[in-house]
Amino acid sequence: MDQAIRKAEVLIEALSYIRNFRDKLTVIKLGGSAMEEPEALRATLQDVVFMETVGMRPILVHGGGKPIDRAMAQAGLQPRKVQGRRYTDEDTLNIVVNVLIKEINADIENQIKQLGGRAVGLHTGSLQALFGEKLLLPGENGEPIDLGRVGNVTRVDRTLIENFCRADVVPIIPSLAWDANNQWLNINADTAAAAVAAHVQAEKLVLLTDTPGILRDRHDESSLLTSLDAAGCQQLIHDGVIESGMIPKVEACLESLRAGVRKTHMIDGRVRHSLLSEIYTDKGVGTEIVLHK
Repeated sequence: MDQAIRKAEVLIEALSYIRNFRDKLTVIKLGGSAMEEPEALRATLQDVVFMETVGMRPILVHGGGKPIDRAMAQAGLQPRKVQGRRYTDEDTLNIVVNVLIKEINADIENQIKQLGGRAVGLHTGSLQALFGEKLLLPGENGEPIDLGRVGNVTRVDRTLIENFCRADVVPIIPSLAWDANNQWLNINADTAAAAVAAHVQAEKLVLLTDTPGILRDRHDESSLLTSLDAAGCQQLIHDGVIESGMIPKVEACLESLRAGVRKTHMIDGRVRHSLLSEIYTDKGVGTEIVLHK
């Protein structure tokens, strides 16, 4: 009986959040071990199906760094990074497109369907959701740095995404965009997720990471910072607390917040059901980032 009561209390705690977020859009960026570990991915997708079932409209955006690296190694290609971004020549792009669309996106769609949900991959023809232009990075001497077929998102087909959400279908968007000539561009997955969240004016942007969130001491998980505002993030970047790969994630969160997204979250995708725990409980499990406290 005690166990039954505890389960009922969990549902009651979630009720207010379900009411508040019903029919609201939530963009979820899948990445890291949350995609590499089958059990972790399945638990996350169970959370997504739950959200869709209770009326909170999830939108998935994913990359595929490690599977792409493995596919490149099998093809005898050496990954090359420029300022933390993957240099993408035509051979690399072909592998990126194949892995993201035919392997990862298709697998996520199938798993959601197996769990009783409805999903669709948005990446082809009339179902293309992301559009962009080539990205050039500023060099030290003022000359632009060419990253090959790497781009930024300039437009998101909001109507397409929202129509599927209203039909109780989960959109699954790979981090690829079409340029003006309908040619593929490789997009950073955090950047893509932030762009989608901004264009659809999402209630939340959630980034699944390989850490509990933002830690004041990266060697001590008990130093988790549960809530930060933009000023706090900038100070932690200045102090070197937020560094390397975490910086673009934080910047993606801040960019989406400035564009109208209400809240962003960084959570540990390796922890089973961390997505539901962050969204539907009072304490949460990760780091919540807002513009102003």
